[in-house]
Amino acid sequence: MPDSLDTRDISELSLEELVACHECDLLMRKPKLIDGERAECPRCGYELLTHRHQVVRRSLALALAALLLYVPANFLPIMQLNLLGQRADDTVWSGVLALYNSGMQGIAVLVFLCSMGVPLLKLLCQLFVLLSIRWDIGRSYGLLIYRIYHHLREWGMLEVYLMGILVAMVKLKDLADLSIGVGLACFIGLLLVQVWLEVTMSPHQIWEALSGEDADASH
Repeated sequence: MPDSLDTRDISELSLEELVACHECDLLMRKPKLIDGERAECPRCGYELLTHRHQVVRRSLALALAALLLYVPANFLPIMQLNLLGQRADDTVWSGVLALYNSGMQGIAVLVFLCSMGVPLLKLLCQLFVLLSIRWDIGRSYGLLIYRIYHHLREWGMLEVYLMGILVAMVKLKDLADLSIGVGLACFIGLLLVQVWLEVTMSPHQIWEALSGEDADASH
């Protein structure tokens, strides 16, 4: 557990040696962690740092898996609807087009950004950052891209879109013959892999690796 500091201790340390709690703002000396260890705030118990083993390799594998799931999740049928002899295959992309063609262009753009555009951009940002660490190239650009990624995090709302899909399926099941498509499984898989990637991609290790302070992160 890291130690809290007084004003005199703070003045003697560089910024790289300090860490502040995101919950209670307690300023502490940054602890040295080994694989599997984590540090908690002594005041409120918030998790400050976690040192994960082979964070870049594991994160790269998850980022590539998410990118592979992205296309089928968005372009394969999520559900198949049979109503009065007519069959319709609904995908995420077809939902965006339906909104646009029905005159709700603003909502269509918003749905596209939150369900397709921003999640893809986030994955590409993560992939670029991880590759810049892994191959030790363009780390200055990696720092910029990682900052952009953190600004994009709040705009990717796959879980909200999934809830909307489930609600629509519940309401439609009594009105028509409804069957689940493979796209829904891919969409759920994409959401789970992205959550796993968020957990695995330890922020402090990525920042340190991009700045050259953590040589072990790229192994």
